[in-house]
Amino acid sequence: MSQAESPHRLEQLRLWAQAQHPSIEGSSDLVLAAGDASFRRYYRLTLESGETRMLMDAPPPQEDVGPFVAIARDWHAAGLPVPRVYAVDADQGFVELEDLGDEPLHLALDGADEATTHAHFDAAIALLEELQRKAPSDSLPPYDAVTLARELDLFPDWCLAQWLELDGQPPGWPALRQALIEQALAQPVVTVHRDFDAMNLMRHAAELWLIDFQDALAGPITYDLISLLHGRYRRFDAATRAAWSEAFRQRAIADGRLSDSVDSDSFLRWVNAMAAQRALKVLGIFCRLTLRDQRDGYLARLPHFLAHLQDSLEGLEGLAGHADFSAWVEDSLRPLIEARVAEVRP
Repeated sequence: MSQAESPHRLEQLRLWAQAQHPSIEGSSDLVLAAGDASFRRYYRLTLESGETRMLMDAPPPQEDVGPFVAIARDWHAAGLPVPRVYAVDADQGFVELEDLGDEPLHLALDGADEATTHAHFDAAIALLEELQRKAPSDSLPPYDAVTLARELDLFPDWCLAQWLELDGQPPGWPALRQALIEQALAQPVVTVHRDFDAMNLMRHAAELWLIDFQDALAGPITYDLISLLHGRYRRFDAATRAAWSEAFRQRAIADGRLSDSVDSDSFLRWVNAMAAQRALKVLGIFCRLTLRDQRDGYLARLPHFLAHLQDSLEGLEGLAGHADFSAWVEDSLRPLIEARVAEVRP
């Protein structure tokens, strides 16, 4: 049981909520609303008026509410749809937020036909473009070479060495790793949500709202786009992804986020390189969540993100290390992952 799940921790949160709203004392039952891959938990609080609030429980020292609160206030001031912050106790790791309900975008994708699915993704991309136009990036940490390298290294460290118990590096890996970093650093810098996914877009008051943005950085223009198009809930074909990417490129040129010197092929190469970087990172993170944090359910998602990795590699022919690494993924990594996932399935 994590600290956030302990009865003592919940009682601390209840007492804090009562201190913010004395009129609810004695009737402040908290209902667990959501948890995520971190140590954070979210509880719904009902006020005397019937209005509800969302309480974030982010236990120190594992979590720090400071970045979330600062970004929420900056983005709210910029006119972006983010939950309002009502109260903060950074020492205890508690935040009282506007309640955006229980309808993340991914629920609307369940059973949706192709036209409806595409409409939802169009709306999400429109919100992403609004984020990039409005959100200040100068106060955010940089998505620099050190960060990119650290994320890429999650793949050999956790997926290969720890989970699959493989020795050595895959063929082509050092060259490909460096090439992916260079492709990311070549891109224009914008505000990057860093987990712009259907799970982190809430449907509320007839629009999409941003949540879970505490890890935002100033970084590559394509990162959030590929987080969505190569995300948890859908796998689109190459032509569909390319069409969305090209429309995004044209609008970015029109509103000044991107130079008109960046042609279609160059931009799509950035997209695929960024998608490969993120897929590799996610494969490592999911193994780390399983092995280190004892979280269930993540191994079953590995084949999905392995498919995303292979999709992105198909668009990177000629990149340093690409040929050897791609062949190894198909011939060695895929069979290994599929066999190991089959072993752990109930």
